[in-house]
Amino acid sequence: MNKFRYTTSEPEKSLITILKKHSGRDSGGRISVRHQGGRQKRYYRMVDFRRNKRDVEARVEQIEYDPNRNVEIALITYSDGETRYILHPKELKVGDTIITSENAEIRVGNALPLKNIPIGIQVHNIELYPGQGGQMMRSAGAQAAVVAKEDKYVQLKLPSGEIRRVFADCFATIGQLGNIEHKERVIGKAGRKILMGIRPTVRGTAQNPRSHPHGGGEGKVGEGMHPKTPWGQPARGKKTRKKNKWSNKLIIKKRK
Repeated sequence: MNKFRYTTSEPEKSLITILKKHSGRDSGGRISVRHQGGRQKRYYRMVDFRRNKRDVEARVEQIEYDPNRNVEIALITYSDGETRYILHPKELKVGDTIITSENAEIRVGNALPLKNIPIGIQVHNIELYPGQGGQMMRSAGAQAAVVAKEDKYVQLKLPSGEIRRVFADCFATIGQLGNIEHKERVIGKAGRKILMGIRPTVRGTAQNPRSHPHGGGEGKVGEGMHPKTPWGQPARGKKTRKKNKWSNKLIIKKRK
């Protein structure tokens, strides 16, 4: 492998597997997610979200494109020779060293428990339960800020403006994720969307009444009713979050 360069076509062979194409269908063969299909063959890169190799330094070998996510990934090699992929934080460069430790230095790419991260520091790849692996802040440009500490919890401010508690023993990685300009990309043509696995979306008013509540009528007839999904659920304005969701008690301030 050609080291120390940005690459899109040569992933680490020991860390990839063929990603099976399901085209939005469930185990019964029925479409459970609409508007999927036609995607090109891909390899899945096994990304280390747990960062569970403690107190062993690793060196960043190269930064790679990952077709399965909107953030780039970094190939790291530990001092004992093991290689892994991690999400690539902004400002982490080839040749830098990182470490996962209880008392790691506050430096981009290092992972440590939230209780040991000072207030005001930006973090990503945040665990919700200790040892479970990062579940929050994993997309391009994502970051959360540590704003307070209380007993067994740490308060984080999320990009939405929400402030929520997370267990203080959960690990998080220092820094903001890279590829921030991802949202400014131009797809360019419909054929590229198909290669990405995204099929066309047809308006409800253009369908027949058996396929969609908005369908039917002669010519271009308006909805004539409140906007609905194909299954009759309100499509705009109605809040869909469960009122008695258990994690409500962890939210200090709701999102904007």
